[in-house]
Amino acid sequence: MAIKQRILLVEDEEHLLEAIKLNLELEGYKVTTANDGKKALKVFKEERFNLIILDVMLPEIDGFQVAETIRLENTEVPIMFLTAKNTSEDKVTGLKKGADDYLVKPFNLEELILRVNNLVKRGLSGEEKKELNTYKIGDKTIYFNSFELRNDDGSVTPLTKKETMLLKLLIERRNEAVSREQILETVWNYDVYPSTRTIDNFILTFRKYFEPDQKNPVYFHSIRGVGYKFTDSH
Repeated sequence: MAIKQRILLVEDEEHLLEAIKLNLELEGYKVTTANDGKKALKVFKEERFNLIILDVMLPEIDGFQVAETIRLENTEVPIMFLTAKNTSEDKVTGLKKGADDYLVKPFNLEELILRVNNLVKRGLSGEEKKELNTYKIGDKTIYFNSFELRNDDGSVTPLTKKETMLLKLLIERRNEAVSREQILETVWNYDVYPSTRTIDNFILTFRKYFEPDQKNPVYFHSIRGVGYKFTDSH
């Protein structure tokens, strides 16, 4: 089953929020909502999204500030502003804060869907270009396509498919905490719900493979209450 593309929708007008959410879900997207800027940033840190749709006039923290904060952490995810603020200065401000698109209220729903589809596609094609085939950690190189770990001395360690998928996910999101939910969705595809212990065991295996000192890991970290993180200066 294909994984649904995920959208974070931030809008404080409840009727509009529900209407947009319903229409995006009918298009096959998985939609997470927030009705203020503070909540939006909390959700953004916990999950991974293919697009963020942001109202500008929000309680707690306005949309411009939310976009600016997101851009400090993530320069890739497409951001679309949805707002009643329609002066050219507002648009310029929005684009300067890192937005990829700017749609003025009231808007045509069909146009919104079209723009959303385009932004998500653009984001996905950007991800595809950076497809990882190999990655070197210390004196070992991961070969993702052949499920192998090759040492500089020529010896080879076979990797399981799940190990390879989890390594790839953590490496693609290096220096970021990856939530258990994201790991479940990407690696296990929700077929089976592994316990925290199961994922911990994978991390312990990775430490055996890569860490010079397993008790003081420099690459693979468990982030209590959040998930896991791979750290590297590549």
